[in-house]
Amino acid sequence: MLTAAPFTPEEIASEGLKPQEYEDIVRRLGRHPNRAELGMFGVMWSEHCCYKNSRPLLKQFPTTGARILVGPGENAGVVDLGDGLQLAFKIESHNHPSAVEPFQGAATGVGGILRDIFTMGARPIALLNSLRFGDLADARTRRLFAGVVSGISHYGNCVGVPTVGGEVYFDAAYSGNPLVNVMALGLMETSEIVKSGAAGIGNPVLYVGSTTGRDGMGGASFASAELSDESEADRPAVQVGDPFLEKSLIEACLEAFKTGAVVAAQDMGAAGITCSTAEMSAKGGVGVDFDLDKIPVRESGMVPYEYMLSESQERMLFVAHKGREQELIDIFHRWGLQAVVAGEVTEDPIVRIRFKGEIAAEILATALSDNTPIYEREVLAEPPAYAQEAWRWTGDRLPSATATGLDLPDGSQSWTRVLTQLLAAPTIASKRWVYRQYDHQVQNNTVVLPGGADAAVVRLRPVDPPLPAQQATRGVAATVDCNARYVYLDPYEGAKATVAEAARNLSCVGAEPIAVTDNLNFGSPEKPIGYWQLAEACRGLADACRALKTPVTGGNVSLYNETLDSEGNPQPIYPTPVVGMVGLIPDLTQICGQGWQQEGDRIYLLGSPLGIPTPSVTLGASEYLAAIHTTVAGRPPRVDFDLENSVQAACRHGIRQGWVRSAHDSAEGGVAVALAEACISGQRGAQIAVPNPGENLRWDELLFGEGGARILVSVNPRDRAEWEACLQQNLGNHWQHLGAVGAMGDPLELKTEDNLTLISASMEEIASPWLTSIETILTAD
Repeated sequence: MLTAAPFTPEEIASEGLKPQEYEDIVRRLGRHPNRAELGMFGVMWSEHCCYKNSRPLLKQFPTTGARILVGPGENAGVVDLGDGLQLAFKIESHNHPSAVEPFQGAATGVGGILRDIFTMGARPIALLNSLRFGDLADARTRRLFAGVVSGISHYGNCVGVPTVGGEVYFDAAYSGNPLVNVMALGLMETSEIVKSGAAGIGNPVLYVGSTTGRDGMGGASFASAELSDESEADRPAVQVGDPFLEKSLIEACLEAFKTGAVVAAQDMGAAGITCSTAEMSAKGGVGVDFDLDKIPVRESGMVPYEYMLSESQERMLFVAHKGREQELIDIFHRWGLQAVVAGEVTEDPIVRIRFKGEIAAEILATALSDNTPIYEREVLAEPPAYAQEAWRWTGDRLPSATATGLDLPDGSQSWTRVLTQLLAAPTIASKRWVYRQYDHQVQNNTVVLPGGADAAVVRLRPVDPPLPAQQATRGVAATVDCNARYVYLDPYEGAKATVAEAARNLSCVGAEPIAVTDNLNFGSPEKPIGYWQLAEACRGLADACRALKTPVTGGNVSLYNETLDSEGNPQPIYPTPVVGMVGLIPDLTQICGQGWQQEGDRIYLLGSPLGIPTPSVTLGASEYLAAIHTTVAGRPPRVDFDLENSVQAACRHGIRQGWVRSAHDSAEGGVAVALAEACISGQRGAQIAVPNPGENLRWDELLFGEGGARILVSVNPRDRAEWEACLQQNLGNHWQHLGAVGAMGDPLELKTEDNLTLISASMEEIASPWLTSIETILTAD
């Protein structure tokens, strides 16, 4: 029987465990754990692995639907796209590693999410990323930004998977704690979906892929603690990736799965061997007897604690059918990879680890995997003071606004000038500096290039059996979204708006939204405000996914995203529940981008009309309020799901009928910014007629107010009658004819109904700040 001396409070805390959790471990084992076992509990009982604070909240998410084949609990979700096509997809975070080592932190984040996809038997076909950084004027932010983008591009480009879309936000709330969320999509190649539950008593357990070293030690625990000045010392908790080796691993795994010799497979991600052995055992209701002496290593003198907590990259664990292990080993050797039999499946549901002829660890599998601590916390009875104060804000606090512009203390400012300032704001400005570093055309299936539409579009072309591009007519659209300022000011409404915008982006390219994967990035759940934000956001996500019929197939929770300030006080990020959503495109000839297409096309606004006050459109929480008035206050727009569903359905129908030539949702910056972006993308101006605002509506709210389920579309004039009849039947009064698309190089002009000019900007005036803002800031030094 294993025996060990009690650990000190300092030793327990160093593993991320609380005193009461250590007492629970002793009760479960009937003895004190040894060093290796303490480390195993430390990583598996971290928030990153066991969701001990968030699991009760995640239960409210809808997870089933007609297209859902695999939901939460596996390496990735899988949906049925019809015609025998199945899509695996998932999103994961690598926030803390990227904060201390941005290049490798981001790169290994890409590698990890790709393994979640091909572990299911799917070939990765696309990557997206959702990134958050502090103020771009800050030198450290620029270093983190450049390092993260470089890491993503390096790994994705080398492994041969296109990075096709994403989002980048800049806000001081992320100054010390950037967010790096990566989403991957894969097309199933195996006849059966490969799952992770071990089965078959006596079946061999294979270790395959790369060697094991000391890199990434305790990464899961590191990801579940606040960042501080000492976090730089945790660089060993940041893994080091090899994308070329991962490419071989992809091919070897897919080849191995097709033999039928693999019973189960699990990526060695967070917590490495500990997580893979425990989760495979627990999911199968069996045990695993595993010998560390069989593991190929790249460093000498490693001890069980280091083996079990190493997060060295590009490693997998397989359960094989007995007698067929050599068949699999030969495949991996042919691809230049390690492959050894390191254990076997046992009847007793225990993870038993051997080292140098002795038992190094012996723990009930469920104690590490699913029977872990859960904290049921109370949600604040009423919103915290900061939110209540913010909600008291009204537009009356702003300088007066007229049709000619904004009256500021240092003089008036035209609406044209306000528009160009918003277009230059890094959050709104073009992200071409980012996506030009990504290979977004490798595999030759990217239908819409980054920056060309509200969502990425990828052709579904199976590799096995091969299908020529001209015969692949079905596609998938994908997006990642979250307006964290909305969520900060009202977590429930902000989370609803996140799901609504994701669905709207898919609808703008003609895709039917079908399913969600989420990445919940929050501060500490142990603080009342932090838990209130998390609980309310989860409630909002759940309600929105039900209303929009987009079930949640899985995701990731990243808590404790906080940085200690100069006085040692934790400063949390904005609550950021990123939603990754996929949509089905039945016919790739029926899609559109965001830019105007033809001179004379008629421009329409779907959703809440301009000029009419409504709670679903507001300056509260807007980019205009933050960028122009340096104010974060108000309540975000309220989501009207009936209107969202109707507007999105009308947009998709118009695209599939061939009436709609371009579609772009109105998000940050409101309708004025959306119009400018459509002009820049199409290199054509527009003449827009704007109604005078009603008595209770400000001019800036009319131009830059956000919300309202709004989509801008342009329509062929010859289809105008049919299109307007469709709108009247399906949207009632929730649409507006705004004007017409101009010629190449024409200006953007917004005039009132009595012909007073609100905005008049040449293509150069709007395109230059939007296209060059980020590059200009980065090269300012």
